[in-house]
Amino acid sequence: MNKNDLAGVVAERADITKSQASDAVDAVFDAITSALKSGDDVRLVGFGTFAVSRRKATKGRNPATGAEIDIPASNQAKFKPGKGLKDAIN
Repeated sequence: MNKNDLAGVVAERADITKSQASDAVDAVFDAITSALKSGDDVRLVGFGTFAVSRRKATKGRNPATGAEIDIPASNQAKFKPGKGLKDAIN
């Protein structure tokens, strides 16, 4: 399922236009992104938690040449599914 498919399902279930549903889906994604950017977690009870994890800088190797390279530190988005989601898919 892609974003357009998701907007279509939201439009159908909420009985709104696909354009309104697309705007709503975009707003949800923007809100999650903004919260993660500011360092907050996003907890959706029964669904899961979005959080930011800090990865340290490391050394790596170029697989083609074997040369050592520096991998810079970065922030990674993490998702931990909640009990409701786990139960629904199992």
